[in-house]
Amino acid sequence: MDKVVFYISGGLLISFVVLAMIDLKMIQEWINYSFNIAAKYFGSYWELLLLANFIIAIVLAISKYGKIRLGKLDKPENSYYRWIAMILCTLLASGGVFWAASEPMMHFITTPPLFDDHSGTMSGVNPALAQSFLHWGFLAWSMLGTLATIVLMYAHYHKGYPMKPRGMLYPMFGEKIFRKKSIIGNATDIISIVAVAGGTMGPIGFLGLQLGYGLHALFDIPNTLVTNIIVVSVLILMAAISVATGVDRGIQFLSRINVGLTVFLAVCMLIVGPTLFIINKFISAQGFYLENFLTMALYQGDSTWLGWWTVFFWGWFLGYGPMMAIFIARISRGRTIRELVIAVSVIAPLVTNFWFAIVGGTGIKIEFDSPGSISEPLATGGMPAGVMAIMDQLPFGFFLAIGFLIVTLIFVATTVDSISYTVSVSLTGDDHPSRLIRVFWVLIFGMLSIVLLAIGENSINAIQNAIVVTAVPVSFILLPTLWGAVQVARKLAVEQKIVSKK
Repeated sequence: MDKVVFYISGGLLISFVVLAMIDLKMIQEWINYSFNIAAKYFGSYWELLLLANFIIAIVLAISKYGKIRLGKLDKPENSYYRWIAMILCTLLASGGVFWAASEPMMHFITTPPLFDDHSGTMSGVNPALAQSFLHWGFLAWSMLGTLATIVLMYAHYHKGYPMKPRGMLYPMFGEKIFRKKSIIGNATDIISIVAVAGGTMGPIGFLGLQLGYGLHALFDIPNTLVTNIIVVSVLILMAAISVATGVDRGIQFLSRINVGLTVFLAVCMLIVGPTLFIINKFISAQGFYLENFLTMALYQGDSTWLGWWTVFFWGWFLGYGPMMAIFIARISRGRTIRELVIAVSVIAPLVTNFWFAIVGGTGIKIEFDSPGSISEPLATGGMPAGVMAIMDQLPFGFFLAIGFLIVTLIFVATTVDSISYTVSVSLTGDDHPSRLIRVFWVLIFGMLSIVLLAIGENSINAIQNAIVVTAVPVSFILLPTLWGAVQVARKLAVEQKIVSKK
């Protein structure tokens, strides 16, 4: 194990929690100040980075380079369904339920500033859904697992170097980036681990708060710190068992279970909910999204709104970028560049958009028919109240709400086990790290999340915002993959005789 990276990254995470225990207000002020600086000075750069990443990935996929097979395997290790299931469950977790219900509703209540004000009217449905599609669609997914994944797979499987975040810089620096004393290499690994750890501990604690509310609403279980800690403990137990059994068993099994449950819930909501409204609005909002894609992706108007929404999401996803690229590299051996890009940048976003249209669209229709029925609980109780309010208005809503809580729990469990696996990979450079190290990181994430919960809800919000701050250096780590992936594709195309050597 890379002890330098382990001690520094682990020390930074523990220091953050200790400082939060000593003076949470000081931590919040520091993070809020840093967050505002990041949003002000790096928002435009992030917009261009995500757009360029998506365009280059699509061009590679549709070109002759799309035939390149990655990972030095003639056939994929995982079936297409299992592969897509693991991708979806790992990357969709944070938005699986609560954001899907709440974000479209928030944009419906107040139309995003890019569009004419149609707040609360039928004309405001397409802008509301389209804005959600942008934040959880093509650009976000592509950043999490296309160009960076191509570079990492080349460095590890084709050139034999360790599977570490620093591998993304291999086309630029060559072999020296993997030396133990490489300052840039060590800094890249440390930054990537700290960023994704912050982005994982936040959602774990956030889940405890959300499910605590849901259990209180459904079963009148007291929504206390003890309840939240029990929820997190169950989550950590599930994730530990999953990661201990490995990617090919535990993580894959949980992913398949969750996809099945999610599809079942989606079908149920389509049947008992406003079916035609959901389908019609998904199609029309998808068209609206495509029509305004570039304008939305490069919007630079209301800076305050951008900081709350688009820049926040871009920072969040950038923070996850290096580790998600490692995970997708691990499960994508034998896939072509075309398969990788289409699965991650096209299929997964369309599935996500449809899920948002089902959950969020149902809430919008209910709110339109009965103003205040969803927006008021959302305003007073936050995102979990919004989900419960939607379920309350549907036939069999009690059972659907239980289903949503279960799906959320498994969604986050699959993220925690996947992130723990990738952090272990980053520290060892081996895509089969020891079971002890994998379980260790699950337990560390769980314990630190429980400590944050004990400090208070504001500590959870602080660490979620912290990932946007860490996204600043991460975004510069991901930048070289824009041309690095193209260089890798050219070399592999010659090796695999897809193009002739000039």
